[in-house]
Amino acid sequence: MKQKILTGDRPTGSLHLGHYIGSLQNRVQLQHAYDQYILVADLQALTDHFDQPEKITKYIIEVVKDYLSVGIDPNQTTIFIQSRIPEIAELTIYYLNLVTLSRLSRNPTVKHEMHQKGYHEAMPLGFLCYPISQAADITLFQSEWVPVGDDQLPMIEQTNEIVRRFNRIYGTKVLKECKAVLSKTSRLVGIDGKSKCSKSLGNAIALSDPPEMIKQKVFQMYTDPDHIKASHPGRVEGNVVFAYLDAFHSDQEAIASLKVHYRRGGLGDVAIKNILNDSLQLFLAPIREKRNCLDANMVKEILHQGTAKAAQLAKETMEMVREAMGIKFT
Repeated sequence: MKQKILTGDRPTGSLHLGHYIGSLQNRVQLQHAYDQYILVADLQALTDHFDQPEKITKYIIEVVKDYLSVGIDPNQTTIFIQSRIPEIAELTIYYLNLVTLSRLSRNPTVKHEMHQKGYHEAMPLGFLCYPISQAADITLFQSEWVPVGDDQLPMIEQTNEIVRRFNRIYGTKVLKECKAVLSKTSRLVGIDGKSKCSKSLGNAIALSDPPEMIKQKVFQMYTDPDHIKASHPGRVEGNVVFAYLDAFHSDQEAIASLKVHYRRGGLGDVAIKNILNDSLQLFLAPIREKRNCLDANMVKEILHQGTAKAAQLAKETMEMVREAMGIKFT
């Protein structure tokens, strides 16, 4: 039997090129080697979007369209909705008893996101506790591998701590520890050059953006502020346009020559942005074409089937968990 792998996204906006580089292209490959589950994490999205439930509902469909358009195959990958699996909430409650407040507060990922969102003392408990819910997601579906960025490694560590404590307290080996699958590609910088691509920061090119929007965003990209004239030498390092050319242009030998030319001088920013725009239009056209063939009813049926399959596995795992804890009643 194939080993299980779990990954997912929060449906808070359309997926973008950063998602493609960081996870989506990897998932397309992983689905052939693993029994892959992709969770649409609507419950987790509500931890900091609780006042916008209609936004979450809308983007469930849009995110799944993005999955399908890049080549994730529902016949090989189980795609399901987090909130439709009640066992996740039950297992989260059990895990809450195994983790202290101080341990949660020390989680580096949580600390960073608390600071980023400016929560401080006004942080919702749902947000503070989402690493425990993630642990429930991972273990409920018996996942042995979890694709993450290096910033999410503390989440994997916390999950395995919970697994070890549960198995020790209840004298069982019902729950499995998991391992991280780190992306082999560098994180894609936002078009503003200030941070990674982000839905919330609005500095990303979405997979569903129309051609004119793609071009507009390319021409907004940060290059070299000292490269005032085309004849001047320019810097490639920290230049967002070259970061995207490295990631998406099909001819890397040509890009290497462009870099030499740009550093030497005589190559303007408009010229390299036009090259990048052509490259991205070529890359995104078939994705957009496939996406346009998908309708909401098709997506809902895929989610219905995937959630039914995930629900069966969740039920089996919870039966073993309750039995191990001695709370299985007849």
